[in-house]
Amino acid sequence: MMNWKVALRSRKFKIEFTVTLILLVLILTALANFLNFAETRDGVVVNDPLLNLFEPVDLTWLTFGLIYISLITAIIVFLKNPESLITAFQSYIVMTVFRIIAMYLLPLNPPAKMIPLGDPFVEYFGTGQLLTKDLFFSGHTATLFLLFLLADIRSLKIFFLFSTIIVAVAVLLQHVHYSIDVFTAPFFAYCSLILIKKLREEYRDETRTS
Repeated sequence: MMNWKVALRSRKFKIEFTVTLILLVLILTALANFLNFAETRDGVVVNDPLLNLFEPVDLTWLTFGLIYISLITAIIVFLKNPESLITAFQSYIVMTVFRIIAMYLLPLNPPAKMIPLGDPFVEYFGTGQLLTKDLFFSGHTATLFLLFLLADIRSLKIFFLFSTIIVAVAVLLQHVHYSIDVFTAPFFAYCSLILIKKLREEYRDETRTS
């Protein structure tokens, strides 16, 4: 396992890591701007047979509690391994690009009985806009499943998988997402990671032969 001392001796790694951080900031900025734009668009209301089976329940604190705990845990663990951290950042960038494209191509209005999922941290500090059309696909579910795929410690994988399932169920119970938003999220997370792994392998092969 590569450590930071070894990684920072590599000029190629330092360039790749710097470019990755720049791209991460740019894509997060683009996502924020796009979500504001998405809120102004009229979309389709889906008749979701699964959501029709039950009334919504407010599980905001459970959802964000698991999300924040998972993200903090992942950052602490991945910081120990530069390779894991940069792979996580790059996979998240690709996944976010997929989300922007997917939401642009499939504009949706929120479920009729939706209880908005307001971020307690953002609301406490009085910033940010309450989003209701951040729908296809579920970023919360996809992010947690991506952490599950990235983790290489068994206990950590179990925790991230547990968090993914609970958050997926919670956003459905709260009618924050349609079922298709949640069921397709792991697929996009998996594709993002596989794409980055293949690109990184090709990059290594090229640098070895050059």
